[in-house]
Amino acid sequence: MSPATPAPESGGAALELLVHGVGGATPQDMLDDPRTVRVTGDRTAAVYRRAEDLDAEDHPERYAARPVPEAYCWSNLTSGDGARALWLLLLPFMVVNLAHWMRPPARRRPGLVRLYGVLVRLVALTLTVLLTAAACEVALDLTAWQCAATTGCADAHSWLGFLSADRGGWWSLPGRRLALAALVPTALVGLLWYLSNRTWSAYEAQRPPTGYDAPLPDRPGATPPTEPSGTEPSVTGPSGTTTPGTTTPGPLLPGVPSPGTRDSADQPSTPPPSDPGEPRPALGRPGFWYGRRLVARLRAAHTAAGFLTVAAALATATARHDATAPGPGALFGWALQAAVAVLAAVVLRVVCRRGRSERRLDLRVERALVTWLPGASLALLVLTALYACWSRPGWTSTGTLPGDAMFGALTLAQGGLVVALGVVALLLQRPRRDPRTALRGLGGPAVAMLACALGGVMSGGVAQRVADWLDGPATPGMGDAGPRIAPPVLLSWQASVIPVLLLLLLAPAALLAVRTVLAGRRLRAAVEADYPGDERDPVRTGQIADGRARASLTDSAPVLVGVISGATLLLGAGSVAGAWTSGNVPGRAFDGAHPALASLASATQALGSWMIGFGFLLFVTWGRRAYKDASARRTIGILWDVGTFWPRAAHPFAPPCYAERAVPDLTWRMSSWTRSTGGRLVISGHSQGSVLAAAAVWQLRPDTRRRVALLTYGSPLERLYGRWFPAYFGPEALRGLNRTVHCWSNLYRATDPIGGPVRVPAEEGRPAVDAGVLLDPVAYGRTREHPLPEPILGHSDYQADPAFADRRSALLDRLPPALPRQRGGNEPSDQGSSGRSSG
Repeated sequence: MSPATPAPESGGAALELLVHGVGGATPQDMLDDPRTVRVTGDRTAAVYRRAEDLDAEDHPERYAARPVPEAYCWSNLTSGDGARALWLLLLPFMVVNLAHWMRPPARRRPGLVRLYGVLVRLVALTLTVLLTAAACEVALDLTAWQCAATTGCADAHSWLGFLSADRGGWWSLPGRRLALAALVPTALVGLLWYLSNRTWSAYEAQRPPTGYDAPLPDRPGATPPTEPSGTEPSVTGPSGTTTPGTTTPGPLLPGVPSPGTRDSADQPSTPPPSDPGEPRPALGRPGFWYGRRLVARLRAAHTAAGFLTVAAALATATARHDATAPGPGALFGWALQAAVAVLAAVVLRVVCRRGRSERRLDLRVERALVTWLPGASLALLVLTALYACWSRPGWTSTGTLPGDAMFGALTLAQGGLVVALGVVALLLQRPRRDPRTALRGLGGPAVAMLACALGGVMSGGVAQRVADWLDGPATPGMGDAGPRIAPPVLLSWQASVIPVLLLLLLAPAALLAVRTVLAGRRLRAAVEADYPGDERDPVRTGQIADGRARASLTDSAPVLVGVISGATLLLGAGSVAGAWTSGNVPGRAFDGAHPALASLASATQALGSWMIGFGFLLFVTWGRRAYKDASARRTIGILWDVGTFWPRAAHPFAPPCYAERAVPDLTWRMSSWTRSTGGRLVISGHSQGSVLAAAAVWQLRPDTRRRVALLTYGSPLERLYGRWFPAYFGPEALRGLNRTVHCWSNLYRATDPIGGPVRVPAEEGRPAVDAGVLLDPVAYGRTREHPLPEPILGHSDYQADPAFADRRSALLDRLPPALPRQRGGNEPSDQGSSGRSSG
């Protein structure tokens, strides 16, 4: 792999900014040199150069025939220290956050767009309540209420001895046991708040770099503008020492006015000269990558919702007993429940009232709301715990806490919200349907349903596993010998539908497998036609054809997601109906039915309980391994690379958005280099790096984009992002990107399961963005140039293909020549274009 590419002799200074994709890459691999130097950035994300290119701007004569390569490495944003393993707990929150960004494109329908956002945020809120309710179920119901009140269970677990009802200790009263056990879900909510606040401080609370994009000089002899004032960050050299003298961006985004002036985001942004009527795309808005205010609001609301869920569990159980006994306890219990309801209404209002403010840089944070709402909820929880600790002689814990009603209401609420979300998505999609859009615009509702299913599996899994651990080999609800510790009946029903769901998935999975085999056979003729003149080898032809057929499976993902989501919705509704109508677990609900049906119900309950418990153990094991093993953590980081590209717009406890750091980094680097040198720049993005590159280009000023070319390869811009996120990467957005950037070229292979064509046709004198499909492998058999068999590369090593260097050179040829670099007193003397001190 050689980053050096021929460039026109008269073109002047040129820079290639390489951006890696999912899974990360080292700067040594990206630059094809073991000696690399970090020229700007930190250990989390940084720009690197080869050591020999460090002073490239001072010796332009050395680079007349090739661009200066730089590598932007961002993998540590998603796979850093061991604490990232805790992000596995946030998987349902990440998935529901994706649903927010999957809405169909809509113009002049702001009401439906706002309603779509409100519905997704409400689904996200139910997931927080569900996770907290599951913790309450484990700690309050299974452990403190059932196990501590059962002699056999308390004796089998000695650590519960001080809570045992038979020992008559101070903590043996049911209310006190519940109050003590409430520390577990309260600590879980506190942990979620801590993780969200920590990442908020590192991501959303960091003001994006701005002020770097002053207009470039348009004539020779013009003086480049000086750097904006700001603090001086450190730049690490080869030895790790810090070099002062570089300046940070100022406090404003490109095109955002200073305080006291009119917000230019309320008007159309200044378009590039190539298309005066081009509106500003969503990803180019000033506040798109700055979600500080919304995340702070949602974090306060979700934290309060978690505390209120614990308070409701305590107050309901205690007030239910007090309602049967004379005294002021009943009145106080009703007052606490009313207070919980009032604060819950406030939480709903906070969640529904305001969405994202993308058209301007919103620097405000409602500190009173962010502070008092979680604080008031926690104070109410403490008051409820004190109320539960009152002495109530004669109160004994029997049966289970009223968990069925809570989990049933949550399941129905989630189903109703997903259905409503689907209706809104169809209304948004109906006026302008694009056949390439995933699930015809229903991708957001389908993914929201998957988030609810993940939350249900995690909640049910931990409850089933703890119940199995407490009562030994007994099957919950089946009356087996030993302690009878049972989770809510609904959780048993939900676990029972998992085997049914897997059986339903066998049909489309088998169909896709057969179709892939048949497609591989059909593609053999096309493979042989792509390599004319070579001696035919049936084995080699089959390998290439099968690789292309397997790569096409990515395009079938919407079918599987739709089947899983639809089946989950129907089976979830059936589980609620079965639990509420029978009041028994599936194994008991069919006692009077045909023996075959009764046996099937018992088998699905046992198998589902085992599977959900096994899934929970697998989840914990995976997280533990990721915490200790950096390679496993990097594998999980690939999932975050895709899932956390988008800002936290629906759930504040989702993993943080790394693009809120990466996109400003790239934008700053492109702007500062083109301005200080007047040179040409190619930003070259592979896989997910191409998405970051496109987002960064959208943030540039039009006069900067005149000096920037975009090269994408193995890019999911249309194949994944365009289909699943049509409002932001749909056909109109990608065509607009092609019109705004000076030139753009895209490379892809038929064997690539991730990258594909961007499908932007030639228009207005611009050629089509997609190059011809690259052959993979580059040679069919052994040749003089390739004496050994070439591998099928698929998604990797695009730079090894000769077409990559040809396209990069062609893009540099199409860029305007570099502006003369000014030397003397008018040129900023404190910063070289590489980001280092030049003095």
